Amino acid sequence: MSPVRILVFLCVVLTLTYGSHYYLWSHLVRDVDLGSPLSKLATGLLIALAATMPIAMILVRVVSRRTIEPLAWVAFVWMGTLFLLLLSTAGVDLVRRMISLVAGDSLASPERRLTLARASASAALVLGGGLSVRALLSARVRDAVRTVRVSLSKFPETMAGYRIAQLTDVHIGPTLDRTFMEAVVRATNARNPHLVVITGDLVDGSVAQLAEHVRPLADLRARDGVFFVTGNHEYYSGADEWIAFLQTLGIRVLRNERVRITAPDSTDSFELAGVDDASAHQFGNGHGADYRRALSDRDPSCPVILLAHQPRQILAAQTFAPDLVLSGHTHGGQIAPIHWLVKLQQPYVAGLHQHSAQTQIYVSRGTGYWGPPMRLAAPSEIALIELHPA
Repeated sequence: MSPVRILVFLCVVLTLTYGSHYYLWSHLVRDVDLGSPLSKLATGLLIALAATMPIAMILVRVVSRRTIEPLAWVAFVWMGTLFLLLLSTAGVDLVRRMISLVAGDSLASPERRLTLARASASAALVLGGGLSVRALLSARVRDAVRTVRVSLSKFPETMAGYRIAQLTDVHIGPTLDRTFMEAVVRATNARNPHLVVITGDLVDGSVAQLAEHVRPLADLRARDGVFFVTGNHEYYSGADEWIAFLQTLGIRVLRNERVRITAPDSTDSFELAGVDDASAHQFGNGHGADYRRALSDRDPSCPVILLAHQPRQILAAQTFAPDLVLSGHTHGGQIAPIHWLVKLQQPYVAGLHQHSAQTQIYVSRGTGYWGPPMRLAAPSEIALIELHPA
């Protein structure tokens, strides 16, 4: 990324960060007239919290995980809480303005306006705080397995009930560690999958920072192996180093290629293909999704399942008519109502969809989370895909 684009990006991020904090300050501090000591304390706290987010985002990739962890927890919890407080405050403010419009002159006195402002601020704090607590409690689920039955017209009868465990968007990093990874591995192994796939965004940090926290993946057990494709966050974290490290754990990384998965004591099979993330070409060094290489010149009678981190990659892959695409990336929105924004960039946000007559896609909500350790109306999951003939 050029220096100019980095500067523009930083300006946008800082403007949004401090603009949102000013909005909260104006409604929750200034308008409610807390008095000098409390007002100064609340203002200082908001300024400090605003500073933690850009500082944590910068330091998380340049200092050790142990060093950054306390700051990361404060910054990312506040990031999610800020979002929910903004929504709550905006909603309550809209109601307040409607009340003022209907009440008219009855709220003309300063005392009544102050009373309404204080009631509105209290309601926003209770609503935003309550949603934040609920989202925090929902995010640390480690063993939520979601079974998804998928019927494929070309899938062999002898392999009916074949189980693929999909992990995606684990985001091991400043607030998710080895303990979380071990719990995910145990939950996955407990379902006895025939195959395990990891569809990107496994990490948020370098191999040097996070190798020991990812190492439990070596304990994954599946008869037909464990496979991985890159997500966009691998490229922020040193994709080549992570690819090399994962291979030492016995994980096969699919780079625009496919392999045949054959049933025991049979010639029946399906193909598993994988492509680099949609953003990979921006990082050079031979990276970039190549759908022709991964999907062309194959046996048309043999079903193929494509691993592609972002759901929008189905648009480029559809020419080659994969039978099923497994993706992640969206987190299902992670914190409602962000899923409405995700729909502006991705054709699918979560769940199983019939994309075309030939192709279905399953989009996992993700196994971990990114940034705020929160999930609201978008629970995490280990997807257990059960394949059957149509």
